[in-house]
Amino acid sequence: MEPPNRPRHHGDAHSRSRSDPHSRPRRDPRTWFRTPLRTWFRSGMRPQTRTRAFASGLAATLVFLGTADVLARLLGASTSPLTAVGLLVIRVMPTDLVKLAISLFGEADKLVLVLSVGLAGLVIGGFAGLLLRTRPRTALLALTAAEAALTLLVALRPESGAGDVIAAALGAVLGAFAFLLLLRAGTGYRSGGHPNSRVLRTSNRSPEDDGRDGRGGLDGRDGPAGRGGSGAPTGRRGFFTLAGAAVLVGSVGIACGRTITAVGKGAAEAARRIVLPAPAVPAPAVPDGAEVGVDGVAPFTTAQEDLYRIDTALVPPSIDPDTWELRVDGLVEEPFTLTFDDLLAMRLEEHRITLTCVSNPVGGDLLGTGTWTGMPIRELLDRAGVLPEADMVLSHSIDGFTASTPLEAMTDDRASLVAVGMNGEPLTEVHGFPARLIVPGLYGFVSATKWVTRIEVTRFDRAEAYWTQRGWDAEAPILVASRIDVPRGLEKMSAGDVVVAGSAWAQQHGVESVEVRLDDGDWQSADVGAEANIDSWRQWRMTLADVEPGRHSVTVRATDRSGTVQTDERRDPIPNSATGHHRVEFRVE
Repeated sequence: MEPPNRPRHHGDAHSRSRSDPHSRPRRDPRTWFRTPLRTWFRSGMRPQTRTRAFASGLAATLVFLGTADVLARLLGASTSPLTAVGLLVIRVMPTDLVKLAISLFGEADKLVLVLSVGLAGLVIGGFAGLLLRTRPRTALLALTAAEAALTLLVALRPESGAGDVIAAALGAVLGAFAFLLLLRAGTGYRSGGHPNSRVLRTSNRSPEDDGRDGRGGLDGRDGPAGRGGSGAPTGRRGFFTLAGAAVLVGSVGIACGRTITAVGKGAAEAARRIVLPAPAVPAPAVPDGAEVGVDGVAPFTTAQEDLYRIDTALVPPSIDPDTWELRVDGLVEEPFTLTFDDLLAMRLEEHRITLTCVSNPVGGDLLGTGTWTGMPIRELLDRAGVLPEADMVLSHSIDGFTASTPLEAMTDDRASLVAVGMNGEPLTEVHGFPARLIVPGLYGFVSATKWVTRIEVTRFDRAEAYWTQRGWDAEAPILVASRIDVPRGLEKMSAGDVVVAGSAWAQQHGVESVEVRLDDGDWQSADVGAEANIDSWRQWRMTLADVEPGRHSVTVRATDRSGTVQTDERRDPIPNSATGHHRVEFRVE
């Protein structure tokens, strides 16, 4: 017979807890996900340190941005949250900052912007994490609202589709999940104990059985903050292991994602599949003597991969040529729409044209010459029937960019094109695939719209383009200019004869002559290469005889066929190109 005073233990959780303070009570599986949220919001759990709080917000933000970015690439999307924010920054950035970024970073300005936006987002996420210590509800709501806003920003982009929104939404879900995991791993109780002990212990347990120490804290042996409770925090090593894993996932996502790689899988593959038809009007061959035969001078024809890239698109849009359309409308009698197949079936022409960026500094490399294949814009406008009051064409890009071009430049006899190819190959994604505009004689910001989707005939007094709204010239004709390619700045040369060479350009006028002077001496005529046409640059060279050892400088200027001599006045690119003579210093030994 069992002794009458012996307690029964089996089936009695409270008795077992009293006899064994280290025992772990069974937990209802239905509360595994409900209990942490109830505990965090109703019971005062907070990240144990500011470091953990900041790390939680930062790591969760990185998971969101990284996973959304890599999903955008995998789904062939054009836009990710990181891209959408960067594009918004470009839109609202003051013109002076744009000019400074281009001058400092050149074609790397977009990478710098992406990294800056990403870093700013991580810092903001970290500070949002700090709210967990005082206002956990606000922190979680702030994260959710930020992710929802960024997903909406992606959805509102004109080039976005279902894949863009799905990628952003899935990234938001994964970021929120990471936030909750990190919050649970890094939470604990403040000194002073839990404010609602009824949630945490049975009514017949004493504070001593709950594991409270003499200072009112928890000794960690039992209860929610100890190893026996449902809200047990992870140790320092465990938390930072989890945070490190989140950072790794997010970093890999960004490194392999859509924004950094700037590779739209669908559009890139589509471009490779396209074979351009032979142009009905081929460009004449480059004449003998167009290149002056000096190593270091830029090739007469610029490879597509070497052509400069300056545009407002943080990431080149990924466009399916099967769905792309070009609309010609506005002040016209008969608006119409073309598909890409329609465009390829037309009577295409080929022209050799030098493109020049208005942001090109004196002596800079933001220009290049290509053999462009496309449809003359004047023929498209003739088909539409331009109304007499029109004086401007506002071209629209799929990314929202606009450019204002004088109507005359698209209807006269110059080779203005809706281009589909460069150097016999389809355009690459970064250079406007499937189609872009090429207008000789005007700087690119008013003429060379990439990813063009609409040609709107209008008036200058009715519409303003993207850069015109920011203080740049509305018409922007290219000015006569020249550059020294050889020697390079501070290059060491051998004593005796010194060869100087470079390029000059004056689109729509043509280069008549190039002059060079050594130090502060007289101007001397240089030998100029054969001219392909008035819209292409010309190479030049000159031999400076018997140059004495020491430090010297060489300066160049060009004159166009209208008699305009390149000015020596120095000015900034705004509103219509930098000016001045290019001068290079070198040393003769």
